[in-house]
Amino acid sequence: MKLTTTLNLLHKAGVCTRGYKKLIAALGADYPHEKPIDLLTILDTNGFNDALWALCATAENCDMVARLMAADFADQVLPIWQKYSQDKRPALAIQAARDFAHGRISRQKTDAARAAAGAAAGAAAGFAARAAAGAAAGAAAGDAAGAAARAAAWDAAGAAAWAAAWDAAGDAAGDAAGAAAGAAAGAAAWAKQREIFISYLQPDEAAADDAQ
Repeated sequence: MKLTTTLNLLHKAGVCTRGYKKLIAALGADYPHEKPIDLLTILDTNGFNDALWALCATAENCDMVARLMAADFADQVLPIWQKYSQDKRPALAIQAARDFAHGRISRQKTDAARAAAGAAAGAAAGFAARAAAGAAAGAAAGDAAGAAARAAAWDAAGAAAWAAAWDAAGDAAGDAAGAAAGAAAGAAAWAKQREIFISYLQPDEAAADDAQ
């Protein structure tokens, strides 16, 4: 699904000065404030974090895409949770996020799934497990408002990256090795999320439609 924004929409959403200046430097100072800007352009000019944030300022309704993206981000680190626990609540929350995005379940059901995953995260031992379950809970944002869907993508992305980093750091022997492993795993998680983001924003909607 192609998603676009404009300079005016970014302003209205509260774009940060740094990100705005970087985008303007790439687009040109005379770029019309109402002219569409593809979010993939922002990905190229500003990087993944700014492009992900721009979901809150799209001209098109991107609620479904944002929710499915959040679910994919959380699913990326579900195996980390499964290393520490057989509790199904995080997996069920991810599925609930997808079902809610497709209109298959009510907001009340996805709220319940989110609360359950949050409870699992609170009971978990270890930063990596808590972050992985937290990513699942974040993905299942039940609020019908568009802002909630976009925030879910942002929250799930961050929690998933931290889960990967903490898990790798915990597996490495020694402080230096742990720090290096954590940094590498975190970077790899962000890179995978970038791939997921691109897959949803391609003009061909097949990739997004296939997400279940």
